[in-house]
Amino acid sequence: MDLLDPLVSTASRIAHGVYGLTTAPRLSILIFHRVRARTDAIFPAEADAAHFERLMRLVARTFSVMTLADAVSRLQRGELPPRALVVTFDDGYADNADVALPILQRCGLPASFFVSTGFLDGGRMWNDSVIEIVRACRHATIDLEEFGLGVCSLAGSAERRVVIEALLPRIKYMTLSARDEAISHLQRLSGVARLPADLMMRSEQVRQLHSAGMEIGGHTVNHPILTTLTPVEVEHEIAAGRNRLQEIIDAPVDVFAYPNGKPARDYDASHVELLRRLGFAAAVSTVPGVARLGDDLCQLPRLAPWGQSLAIWAARLLLHQRNTCHAIAPAASL
Repeated sequence: MDLLDPLVSTASRIAHGVYGLTTAPRLSILIFHRVRARTDAIFPAEADAAHFERLMRLVARTFSVMTLADAVSRLQRGELPPRALVVTFDDGYADNADVALPILQRCGLPASFFVSTGFLDGGRMWNDSVIEIVRACRHATIDLEEFGLGVCSLAGSAERRVVIEALLPRIKYMTLSARDEAISHLQRLSGVARLPADLMMRSEQVRQLHSAGMEIGGHTVNHPILTTLTPVEVEHEIAAGRNRLQEIIDAPVDVFAYPNGKPARDYDASHVELLRRLGFAAAVSTVPGVARLGDDLCQLPRLAPWGQSLAIWAARLLLHQRNTCHAIAPAASL
């Protein structure tokens, strides 16, 4: 017998009990980004293949798993099954196809993948540029006075994580051009000559996911913070990203994930209404919570299953399932 079976079975019983405490139909939506083949020394809490497989085995035993479009359709009709759940991935990392997809297939699970098209086929997201610059820097310290951080230690993985986590929020809300300039400057300071060009999916990997029965959703072109853009720029980011995905998979793209996903700060009411006008069936945020009948389908909450403990994750489900407060205000009030 697999030594992990007792752990998965115990966590599954806990999760069954959690959902037995509720009667109203509720939809849990999990959010992932990367699923690394092995544990990352700088970010050891992020999902690796072994942990992701344990979690997906728990999900397969415990939940009714479906794509986002299917879940929303059932929610609207009042036909959502007990313990309904959607597995989602943001951004379009290559390991989603290389590592996560085989695990999902072994567990018999569908999932929804939200892809930023501007990084396909050799591109790299801005945050990964920051991470890989700090990872590859050979200096013991780096002077980040121009970023308001002073001289920072790069002595080990923990110190590098501290630097990365300090840099990301300082760069995130810059305009796209200012963001690019900041990263170029950081790379010059670090002395790192070359960064990886294989972190994100190739177009054929997006087609592979679609052919495997996975759902493909929009996530803009360049992953900007929508509130930093003009209305014309926002519509281009959303529509052009969707159009490119539809060209790749030769099928409609009707679901969307807001970049960064915090209402009022990262997107506002005008962006919610734009998605409706463009005909999207549903959109997800990064506000923690579970969805219920009557919630705004273009602002659905999600849960981040971080940490390596299945029991802790089951406890988080308990917390969110028993929370009766709506996490996201109506679009008009954003």
